[in-house]
Amino acid sequence: MAELPKTLEEAVAQSMQATKAALDDGYKLLQVELAFPEMALQAQAIAQQFIPAVQDYQLKVFFPDTGAAALARRDWGEVPFKVDDIGSSRSPLAGKITPEDELFLVVNPSAVEVAQVEKLYNLAGDRPVVILNPNLEDVAIVGIGLAGRQLRERFLNKIFSCYYLRPLSAAALIRCYPEPWQVWQETTESEYKLIAETAGKPLGEALEQILAPATQTDEPDRQQPSQQRRKGFLGQLQSFLRALGQ
Repeated sequence: MAELPKTLEEAVAQSMQATKAALDDGYKLLQVELAFPEMALQAQAIAQQFIPAVQDYQLKVFFPDTGAAALARRDWGEVPFKVDDIGSSRSPLAGKITPEDELFLVVNPSAVEVAQVEKLYNLAGDRPVVILNPNLEDVAIVGIGLAGRQLRERFLNKIFSCYYLRPLSAAALIRCYPEPWQVWQETTESEYKLIAETAGKPLGEALEQILAPATQTDEPDRQQPSQQRRKGFLGQLQSFLRALGQ
């Protein structure tokens, strides 16, 4: 059984193991998400730590825009893979893909780039596409009407979440393939216990129903100031992320 990570390094290591396991099992469109608000600001640093998970392939790394790609090339220096942007009408994506490419890593794409990520997936054919820390389902951009529904059916619903870590209020939601989705409840300032496992990602009322019994039986801990509760591993992860940006 996967344990809840205590540091960012452990979380990235887990995400690497989960990605390798999913690739070995034949999944071709994967998503890795460390769902912290600070994560988007540290996309390049997290990608650099994650890349060894997929370096057994002839790798190509895509960033959302030319500025982010140029910054990564500058900071990473000489690397054994190509770094580029996901493309636009001015810079077509098809021209950025070569027969030698074996796996594509897309770093921190937003809903603005969802059409380009879908195009990459179609152009990739049987070659894996791994999406790291995406935000592809912004309703304001993707939409909630027919076009949005068709996009989800055609592409978004095909994305396989092999690793996911999200802080909740005195709890955490994690998925580390091949393990199921897990909900962990905070018991002390630095300890968590596993309270539920589900085959699919628990959302909304389903997640609330899982957490409600645990919080009701742990009333004294709920009365701790929220700032004090954040001293656990989730607070440590967020502190580390903030330190990366300094």
